[in-house]
Amino acid sequence: MCSGPLGESILGKAQARGLWELGVHDLRQWSTDKHRRVDDTPFGGGQGMVMQCGPLFAAVEALRTPGCRVVLMTPQGRRLDQRIVESYTSCPHIIILCGHYEGIDHRVVEALVDDEISLGDYILTNGAIAANLFTDAVVRLLPGVLGDERSPAEESFSAATGMLEAPCYTRPPDFRGMKVPEILLGGHHAKINAWKASQSLLRTQALRPDLLKPSGPGGQ
Repeated sequence: MCSGPLGESILGKAQARGLWELGVHDLRQWSTDKHRRVDDTPFGGGQGMVMQCGPLFAAVEALRTPGCRVVLMTPQGRRLDQRIVESYTSCPHIIILCGHYEGIDHRVVEALVDDEISLGDYILTNGAIAANLFTDAVVRLLPGVLGDERSPAEESFSAATGMLEAPCYTRPPDFRGMKVPEILLGGHHAKINAWKASQSLLRTQALRPDLLKPSGPGGQ
C-alpha cells in the first residue's frame, strides 16, 4: 500500500537517485503475542478494535534516530496545509504511524507522538493511505526532486502568495473556438506576471476565499 505508489513516477526516480529513502515496517514484527496480534478490544466497551501500545512503543523505540519526528495520521489531528508540509522538509527522519481500526491506544499519543496530522474532516479505511499523501507532499519539496526548482514557489498554496495558482495553457492556442488569453502569447514577461497575479487573486476569491482571511494560510 505504501511501497507501490511511493516508488513510482517522480518520487520513485528521486528514491533511485538517493534524494530520499522510504522504509516500510510491519508492526507485527514487534508483537509479543504468539499470534502476532497488534490490536485488542477497547476498555470501556465500544465497537471495533484498538491498536495496542506495546508494539507501537517497541517499533518507535527501535526506529527513532536523533532529530526524528513522530507523526500520527489521524482525523483528530491538525488539518494538513502547505505550511505544515514545508515545515517537515528540513526534518532528517520522519516516522509516520498509520492509524487503523478504531484508533490507537492513547498512551502512544501522549508519550511518543510529536504531531497529529489530519488530511481533512473525513474518515479513511487505513492510515497508510493518508501517510502516502503526506509523504508525497513533503518529498516533492525536497531539493532536486522536481525538475524545475521554481515549481513549488509558483504553485497553489506556496509561501510566496498563499493563494491558488493562475490558470495555465498549452498548445494549440485555439481549440474548438476556446482561445488562450492573448497576453500569454506575446512574450512580455512583466505583463504576463501581472496577469497571473490578478488571475490568482480572482480564482482564490471565487474558489477559496478563506485563504484571503487573516486567519487563513494565505492571510495578508
